Amino acid sequence: MKAVMLKEFGTPLQVGEVNDPVLGTGEVIVDVVAAPVLSYTDEVFSGKRCYSLKLPTIPGCGAIGRVRAVGPDATRLAIGDWVFCDPTVRSRDDARTPDITLQGWSARGEGGLKLQSYFGNGPFASQMRVPTENAIPIGAIEEEDAGRWCALVTLLIAYGGLRRMELQAGETLLVSGATGNFGGAAIALAMAMGAGCVLAAGRNGQALSELVHRFGRRLCPVYLTGDAETDATAMRQASPQRIDAVLDFLPPSAPASLARTALMAVRPYGRAVLMGGVGMLGGEDLALPYPWIMRNLITVSGQWMYPREVIPDCIALVRSGLLQLEQFALAEFAIEDIDRAIEHASAHAGAFNLTVVRL
Repeated sequence: MKAVMLKEFGTPLQVGEVNDPVLGTGEVIVDVVAAPVLSYTDEVFSGKRCYSLKLPTIPGCGAIGRVRAVGPDATRLAIGDWVFCDPTVRSRDDARTPDITLQGWSARGEGGLKLQSYFGNGPFASQMRVPTENAIPIGAIEEEDAGRWCALVTLLIAYGGLRRMELQAGETLLVSGATGNFGGAAIALAMAMGAGCVLAAGRNGQALSELVHRFGRRLCPVYLTGDAETDATAMRQASPQRIDAVLDFLPPSAPASLARTALMAVRPYGRAVLMGGVGMLGGEDLALPYPWIMRNLITVSGQWMYPREVIPDCIALVRSGLLQLEQFALAEFAIEDIDRAIEHASAHAGAFNLTVVRL
Protein backbone atom coordinates (compact mmCIF):
# COMPACT_ATOMS: atom_id res chain seq x y z
CA MET A 1 0.00 0.00 0.00
CA LYS A 2 1.02 3.64 -0.38
CA ALA A 3 2.13 5.41 2.79
CA VAL A 4 4.02 8.38 4.19
CA MET A 5 6.99 7.46 6.37
CA LEU A 6 8.61 9.63 9.06
CA LYS A 7 11.98 8.03 9.73
CA GLU A 8 13.62 10.66 11.93
CA PHE A 9 12.51 13.97 13.37
CA GLY A 10 13.64 16.86 11.22
CA THR A 11 14.18 14.76 8.09
CA PRO A 12 12.10 14.80 4.88
CA LEU A 13 9.01 12.61 4.73
CA GLN A 14 9.08 9.72 2.28
CA VAL A 15 6.10 8.54 0.23
CA GLY A 16 6.32 4.96 -1.01
CA GLU A 17 5.03 1.42 -0.86
CA VAL A 18 4.90 -0.55 2.40
CA ASN A 19 3.30 -3.83 3.46
CA ASP A 20 -0.45 -3.89 4.07
CA PRO A 21 -1.48 -4.14 7.75
CA VAL A 22 -2.41 -7.62 9.01
CA LEU A 23 -5.74 -8.07 10.81
CA GLY A 24 -5.83 -9.50 14.34
CA THR A 25 -8.58 -10.29 16.83
CA GLY A 26 -10.07 -7.15 18.31
CA GLU A 27 -9.00 -5.10 15.31
CA VAL A 28 -10.37 -3.54 12.14
CA ILE A 29 -8.66 -2.71 8.86
CA VAL A 30 -9.88 0.55 7.35
CA ASP A 31 -9.38 1.88 3.82
CA VAL A 32 -8.39 5.47 4.54
CA VAL A 33 -10.18 7.99 2.33
CA ALA A 34 -9.16 11.25 4.03
CA ALA A 35 -6.96 12.26 6.96
CA PRO A 36 -6.55 15.70 8.56
CA VAL A 37 -3.26 17.58 8.66
CA LEU A 38 -3.19 19.49 11.93
CA SER A 39 -1.90 23.06 11.92
CA TYR A 40 1.14 22.21 14.08
CA THR A 41 2.16 19.08 12.15
CA ASP A 42 5.41 20.75 11.10
CA GLU A 43 6.32 21.28 14.76
CA VAL A 44 5.67 17.62 15.58
CA PHE A 45 7.64 16.22 12.63
CA SER A 46 10.56 18.59 13.18
CA GLY A 47 10.81 17.49 16.83
CA LYS A 48 10.09 20.98 18.15
CA ARG A 49 7.12 19.77 20.18
CA CYS A 50 9.12 16.89 21.69
CA TYR A 51 6.25 14.43 21.24
CA SER A 52 6.80 10.81 22.26
CA LEU A 53 6.69 9.02 18.93
CA LYS A 54 8.61 5.85 18.08
CA LEU A 55 10.28 6.13 14.69
CA PRO A 56 10.16 5.13 11.94
CA THR A 57 6.39 5.27 11.64
CA ILE A 58 3.46 6.16 9.42
CA PRO A 59 2.25 9.39 11.06
CA GLY A 60 -1.03 11.28 11.21
CA CYS A 61 -3.86 11.83 13.68
CA GLY A 62 -7.33 10.44 12.92
CA ALA A 63 -9.04 9.61 9.64
CA ILE A 64 -12.26 8.97 7.79
CA GLY A 65 -12.52 5.74 5.83
CA ARG A 66 -14.43 2.57 5.04
CA VAL A 67 -14.15 -0.77 6.78
CA ARG A 68 -12.14 -3.28 4.74
CA ALA A 69 -12.04 -6.17 7.23
CA VAL A 70 -13.19 -6.91 10.79
CA GLY A 71 -12.02 -9.39 13.40
CA PRO A 72 -14.11 -12.31 14.67
CA ASP A 73 -15.25 -10.39 17.76
CA ALA A 74 -16.93 -7.54 15.85
CA THR A 75 -20.73 -7.77 16.10
CA ARG A 76 -21.96 -4.51 14.54
CA LEU A 77 -19.37 -3.25 12.07
CA ALA A 78 -19.68 -4.44 8.49
CA ILE A 79 -17.41 -4.24 5.49
CA GLY A 80 -18.02 -0.98 3.65
CA ASP A 81 -19.21 1.00 6.71
CA TRP A 82 -18.03 4.60 6.88
CA VAL A 83 -16.09 5.13 10.11
CA PHE A 84 -14.14 7.73 12.02
CA CYS A 85 -10.76 6.28 13.03
CA ASP A 86 -10.37 7.59 16.57
CA PRO A 87 -6.64 8.14 17.20
CA THR A 88 -7.02 7.85 20.99
CA VAL A 89 -5.98 4.26 21.67
CA ARG A 90 -6.31 3.07 25.27
CA SER A 91 -4.82 -0.01 26.88
CA ARG A 92 -7.36 -2.69 27.76
CA ASP A 93 -5.77 -4.16 30.89
CA ASP A 94 -6.47 -1.31 33.35
CA ALA A 95 -9.95 0.17 33.13
CA ARG A 96 -9.34 2.85 35.79
CA THR A 97 -6.10 4.35 34.53
CA PRO A 98 -5.53 3.12 30.98
CA ASP A 99 -2.36 4.02 29.17
CA ILE A 100 -2.98 6.16 26.10
CA THR A 101 -1.31 6.60 22.74
CA LEU A 102 -2.45 8.80 19.91
CA GLN A 103 -1.98 6.45 16.99
CA GLY A 104 0.60 7.90 14.63
CA TRP A 105 1.04 11.04 16.74
CA SER A 106 2.23 10.80 20.37
CA ALA A 107 2.05 8.83 23.60
CA ARG A 108 1.55 9.44 27.30
CA GLY A 109 4.24 7.89 29.49
CA GLU A 110 6.05 4.58 29.22
CA GLY A 111 2.79 2.62 29.01
CA GLY A 112 1.67 4.74 26.09
CA LEU A 113 4.95 4.08 24.30
CA LYS A 114 4.55 0.36 24.88
CA LEU A 115 1.06 0.55 23.38
CA GLN A 116 2.47 2.55 20.50
CA SER A 117 4.84 -0.30 19.68
CA TYR A 118 1.82 -2.22 18.41
CA PHE A 119 -0.67 0.48 17.40
CA GLY A 120 1.94 2.83 16.02
CA ASN A 121 1.18 3.44 12.37
CA GLY A 122 -1.23 6.28 11.68
CA PRO A 123 -3.56 7.30 8.84
CA PHE A 124 -1.21 8.76 6.22
CA ALA A 125 -1.56 5.48 4.31
CA SER A 126 -4.00 3.65 2.07
CA GLN A 127 -4.97 1.36 4.95
CA MET A 128 -4.65 1.39 8.71
CA ARG A 129 -5.28 -1.09 11.49
CA VAL A 130 -7.20 0.18 14.53
CA PRO A 131 -8.71 -1.41 17.63
CA THR A 132 -12.32 -2.42 17.00
CA GLU A 133 -13.60 0.18 19.47
CA ASN A 134 -11.71 2.93 17.61
CA ALA A 135 -13.61 2.45 14.36
CA ILE A 136 -16.65 4.64 15.08
CA PRO A 137 -19.55 4.45 12.58
CA ILE A 138 -20.60 7.84 11.20
CA GLY A 139 -23.38 6.63 8.91
CA ALA A 140 -23.63 6.91 5.16
CA ILE A 141 -21.84 9.82 3.50
CA GLU A 142 -20.81 10.76 -0.02
CA GLU A 143 -17.16 10.01 -0.72
CA GLU A 144 -16.50 13.61 -1.71
CA ASP A 145 -17.60 14.67 1.81
CA ALA A 146 -15.03 12.50 3.59
CA GLY A 147 -12.53 15.36 3.82
CA ARG A 148 -15.01 17.64 5.56
CA TRP A 149 -15.80 14.92 8.11
CA CYS A 150 -12.12 15.05 9.12
CA ALA A 151 -13.13 18.11 11.16
CA LEU A 152 -14.26 15.57 13.77
CA VAL A 153 -10.68 15.32 15.03
CA THR A 154 -10.62 19.00 16.00
CA LEU A 155 -14.26 19.13 17.09
CA LEU A 156 -14.00 16.11 19.37
CA ILE A 157 -11.04 17.52 21.27
CA ALA A 158 -13.00 20.70 22.01
CA TYR A 159 -16.11 18.65 22.77
CA GLY A 160 -14.15 16.62 25.31
CA GLY A 161 -13.43 19.80 27.26
CA LEU A 162 -17.02 21.03 27.14
CA ARG A 163 -18.32 17.68 28.32
CA ARG A 164 -15.73 17.58 31.10
CA MET A 165 -16.99 20.90 32.47
CA GLU A 166 -20.61 19.76 31.97
CA LEU A 167 -21.54 22.91 30.06
CA GLN A 168 -25.25 23.62 30.41
CA ALA A 169 -27.65 25.41 28.07
CA GLY A 170 -27.85 29.12 28.87
CA GLU A 171 -24.46 29.32 30.60
CA THR A 172 -21.72 31.82 29.83
CA LEU A 173 -18.48 30.28 28.60
CA LEU A 174 -15.09 31.97 28.19
CA VAL A 175 -12.82 30.39 25.58
CA SER A 176 -9.18 31.33 26.13
CA GLY A 177 -7.26 30.97 22.88
CA ALA A 178 -10.44 31.44 20.87
CA THR A 179 -8.84 32.45 17.56
CA GLY A 180 -7.05 29.13 17.05
CA ASN A 181 -8.50 26.03 15.42
CA PHE A 182 -9.41 24.29 18.66
CA GLY A 183 -10.77 27.49 20.19
CA GLY A 184 -12.97 28.09 17.16
CA ALA A 185 -14.25 24.52 17.35
CA ALA A 186 -15.09 25.03 21.02
CA ILE A 187 -17.13 28.11 20.18
CA ALA A 188 -19.10 26.31 17.46
CA LEU A 189 -19.82 23.40 19.77
CA ALA A 190 -20.83 25.61 22.69
CA MET A 191 -23.28 27.41 20.41
CA ALA A 192 -24.67 24.08 19.23
CA MET A 193 -25.03 22.93 22.84
CA GLY A 194 -27.08 26.01 23.77
CA ALA A 195 -24.60 28.28 25.54
CA GLY A 196 -26.25 31.58 26.35
CA CYS A 197 -23.10 33.56 25.64
CA VAL A 198 -19.55 32.72 24.57
CA LEU A 199 -16.69 35.10 25.34
CA ALA A 200 -13.95 34.72 22.74
CA ALA A 201 -10.63 35.85 24.21
CA GLY A 202 -7.66 36.27 21.90
CA ARG A 203 -4.87 38.53 20.65
CA ASN A 204 -5.85 38.59 16.96
CA GLY A 205 -8.31 41.44 16.47
CA GLN A 206 -9.18 40.53 12.88
CA ALA A 207 -9.90 36.93 13.82
CA LEU A 208 -12.13 38.07 16.68
CA SER A 209 -14.10 40.28 14.27
CA GLU A 210 -14.58 37.31 11.96
CA LEU A 211 -15.91 35.24 14.86
CA VAL A 212 -18.45 37.96 15.67
CA HIS A 213 -19.55 38.03 12.03
CA ARG A 214 -19.88 34.23 12.05
CA PHE A 215 -21.81 33.76 15.30
CA GLY A 216 -23.64 37.03 15.94
CA ARG A 217 -24.75 38.52 19.21
CA ARG A 218 -24.25 35.40 21.34
CA LEU A 219 -20.51 35.84 20.88
CA CYS A 220 -18.67 38.59 22.77
CA PRO A 221 -15.06 39.27 21.68
CA VAL A 222 -12.36 40.09 24.22
CA TYR A 223 -9.14 41.51 22.79
CA LEU A 224 -6.21 40.60 25.05
CA THR A 225 -3.39 43.08 25.66
CA GLY A 226 -1.14 40.93 27.83
CA ASP A 227 -1.67 43.15 30.87
CA ALA A 228 -3.37 40.99 33.49
CA GLU A 229 -5.43 43.73 35.14
CA THR A 230 -6.59 45.24 31.84
CA ASP A 231 -7.48 41.85 30.39
CA ALA A 232 -9.34 40.68 33.51
CA THR A 233 -11.43 43.86 33.46
CA ALA A 234 -12.17 43.44 29.75
CA MET A 235 -13.33 39.85 30.25
CA ARG A 236 -15.75 40.75 33.01
CA GLN A 237 -17.09 43.83 31.22
CA ALA A 238 -17.68 41.92 27.99
CA SER A 239 -19.92 39.38 29.68
CA PRO A 240 -23.64 40.10 30.13
CA GLN A 241 -23.54 37.95 33.26
CA ARG A 242 -20.95 36.22 35.40
CA ILE A 243 -18.71 33.68 33.67
CA ASP A 244 -19.77 30.13 34.53
CA ALA A 245 -16.92 28.22 32.93
CA VAL A 246 -13.57 28.71 31.19
CA LEU A 247 -12.00 26.47 28.55
CA ASP A 248 -8.30 27.08 27.90
CA PHE A 249 -6.77 26.25 24.50
CA LEU A 250 -3.72 28.52 24.58
CA PRO A 251 -0.72 27.17 22.63
CA PRO A 252 2.73 26.37 24.08
CA SER A 253 3.99 29.79 22.97
CA ALA A 254 1.51 31.61 25.24
CA PRO A 255 2.66 32.75 28.70
CA ALA A 256 1.10 31.12 31.74
CA SER A 257 0.01 34.55 32.95
CA LEU A 258 -2.43 34.80 30.03
CA ALA A 259 -4.05 31.48 30.98
CA ARG A 260 -4.15 32.46 34.66
CA THR A 261 -5.95 35.74 33.93
CA ALA A 262 -8.66 33.93 31.98
CA LEU A 263 -9.16 31.19 34.55
CA MET A 264 -9.48 33.68 37.39
CA ALA A 265 -12.28 35.51 35.59
CA VAL A 266 -14.66 32.64 36.39
CA ARG A 267 -17.37 33.19 39.00
CA PRO A 268 -17.39 31.59 42.47
CA TYR A 269 -18.43 27.93 42.15
CA GLY A 270 -17.26 28.09 38.52
CA ARG A 271 -15.34 25.53 36.48
CA ALA A 272 -12.18 25.69 34.41
CA VAL A 273 -10.82 23.06 32.03
CA LEU A 274 -7.24 23.06 30.74
CA MET A 275 -6.62 21.61 27.27
CA GLY A 276 -3.90 23.79 25.77
CA GLY A 277 -0.12 23.60 25.65
CA VAL A 278 0.95 26.23 28.18
CA GLY A 279 4.21 25.17 29.83
CA MET A 280 4.90 22.27 27.47
CA LEU A 281 8.03 24.00 26.16
CA GLY A 282 9.11 25.50 29.48
CA GLY A 283 8.35 28.89 31.02
CA GLU A 284 6.61 29.99 34.19
CA ASP A 285 4.19 27.84 36.14
CA LEU A 286 0.42 28.46 36.04
CA ALA A 287 0.47 29.24 39.78
CA LEU A 288 -3.23 29.62 40.60
CA PRO A 289 -3.75 31.05 44.11
CA TYR A 290 -4.66 28.35 46.62
CA PRO A 291 -6.99 30.61 48.70
CA TRP A 292 -8.88 31.74 45.59
CA ILE A 293 -9.53 28.15 44.47
CA MET A 294 -10.53 26.99 47.94
CA ARG A 295 -12.67 29.91 49.13
CA ASN A 296 -14.49 30.31 45.83
CA LEU A 297 -15.06 26.56 45.40
CA ILE A 298 -13.47 26.58 41.95
CA THR A 299 -13.19 23.31 40.02
CA VAL A 300 -10.06 23.09 37.85
CA SER A 301 -9.75 20.06 35.57
CA GLY A 302 -7.34 18.83 32.97
CA GLN A 303 -8.65 17.07 29.87
CA TRP A 304 -6.54 15.34 27.24
CA MET A 305 -8.55 14.37 24.16
CA TYR A 306 -12.05 13.02 24.99
CA PRO A 307 -13.79 9.94 26.43
CA ARG A 308 -14.88 7.44 23.79
CA GLU A 309 -18.51 7.49 24.86
CA VAL A 310 -18.99 11.13 23.76
CA ILE A 311 -18.01 10.50 20.13
CA PRO A 312 -21.50 9.37 19.00
CA ASP A 313 -22.97 12.46 20.68
CA CYS A 314 -20.72 14.77 18.68
CA ILE A 315 -21.57 12.90 15.48
CA ALA A 316 -25.26 13.31 16.38
CA LEU A 317 -24.77 17.10 16.65
CA VAL A 318 -23.47 17.07 13.08
CA ARG A 319 -26.26 14.81 11.82
CA SER A 320 -28.91 17.01 13.46
CA GLY A 321 -27.65 20.12 11.68
CA LEU A 322 -26.85 21.91 14.97
CA LEU A 323 -23.15 21.61 14.14
CA GLN A 324 -22.35 22.31 10.50
CA LEU A 325 -19.18 20.97 8.90
CA GLU A 326 -19.69 23.36 6.00
CA GLN A 327 -18.36 26.23 8.12
CA PHE A 328 -14.84 24.78 7.78
CA ALA A 329 -12.79 26.07 4.84
CA LEU A 330 -11.52 22.84 3.32
CA ALA A 331 -8.25 22.41 1.41
CA GLU A 332 -7.47 18.94 0.08
CA PHE A 333 -4.16 17.54 -1.16
CA ALA A 334 -3.07 14.24 -2.67
CA ILE A 335 -0.93 12.10 -0.38
CA GLU A 336 2.00 12.67 -2.76
CA ASP A 337 1.73 16.38 -1.89
CA ILE A 338 2.03 15.81 1.85
CA ASP A 339 4.76 18.47 2.20
CA ARG A 340 2.56 21.10 0.56
CA ALA A 341 -0.33 20.02 2.78
CA ILE A 342 1.78 20.52 5.92
CA GLU A 343 2.89 23.96 4.74
CA HIS A 344 -0.71 24.93 3.99
CA ALA A 345 -1.93 23.73 7.39
CA SER A 346 0.74 25.78 9.16
CA ALA A 347 -0.03 28.89 7.12
CA HIS A 348 -3.79 28.53 7.72
CA ALA A 349 -3.76 27.72 11.43
CA GLY A 350 -6.72 29.86 12.39
CA ALA A 351 -10.24 28.89 13.35
CA PHE A 352 -12.35 26.94 10.86
CA ASN A 353 -9.51 26.05 8.50
CA LEU A 354 -9.26 22.36 7.60
CA THR A 355 -6.38 20.81 5.68
CA VAL A 356 -6.77 17.22 4.51
CA VAL A 357 -4.85 14.61 2.53
CA ARG A 358 -6.83 12.27 0.31
CA LEU A 359 -5.85 8.66 -0.27
